Amino acid sequence: MIESSKRKKFVISVGGSLIVPNNEINFRFLTKLNTFIRNHLVTYPTHQFFLVVGGGASAREYRDTGRDVIGHDLTMDDLDWLGIHATRLNAHLVQTIFRDISHKEIINDYTIIRKAQESVVVAAGWKPGWSTDYCATLLCEDYHVPTIINLSNIPQVYDKDPNVFKDAKPIDRLTWKEFRALVGDDWVPGMHAPFDPVAAKKAEELKIRVVVMSEDFKNIERYFNEEKFLGTIIE
Repeated sequence: MIESSKRKKFVISVGGSLIVPNNEINFRFLTKLNTFIRNHLVTYPTHQFFLVVGGGASAREYRDTGRDVIGHDLTMDDLDWLGIHATRLNAHLVQTIFRDISHKEIINDYTIIRKAQESVVVAAGWKPGWSTDYCATLLCEDYHVPTIINLSNIPQVYDKDPNVFKDAKPIDRLTWKEFRALVGDDWVPGMHAPFDPVAAKKAEELKIRVVVMSEDFKNIERYFNEEKFLGTIIE
């Protein structure tokens, strides 16, 4: 097994909206993710992938059901924990896909620094107060990775919510100051920010670069080949 210190590392924040987009597991995306990672490792066997898995529609389904039963909104703490458990369930699914080449434990406690040596390391949510974007940022800090590849259901960051405003404009490059002006400073469970505000603050402190892209694997391949790609760079 190749030592972690000799590997080139990639942290990929896999949005839960890609794994469970409409309360149904996205078999097609997971198949493509599996093929992409394994093919890449054949060409570059010294590379190492950290896959930080989000919660997706499952968390919102639990949230909405709980609210409907009790007749009012759940506490912020309960909302966060439902989301965290959803990330862990999704992460376990991803772990089963890569079991033969992955670290045996899913990372979900970021106070423990493990120097995993396997080609794939799967991670999930930790505790209330932020999303898995923050967990991805902590992994970058622990493993000295300069960039987070943030995969979501949008191809780029927009100047306003494209689901609400038809005139929303995509942005190719942003400073952290500009990005944080767009998303604010506060984390709300289930929010649809391209990158969690708490994680954004931490990433700015650590001088981590974030690349926001969609699940188009041909486009992702272009990024890995250092070719022109569609996405937003935040740094």
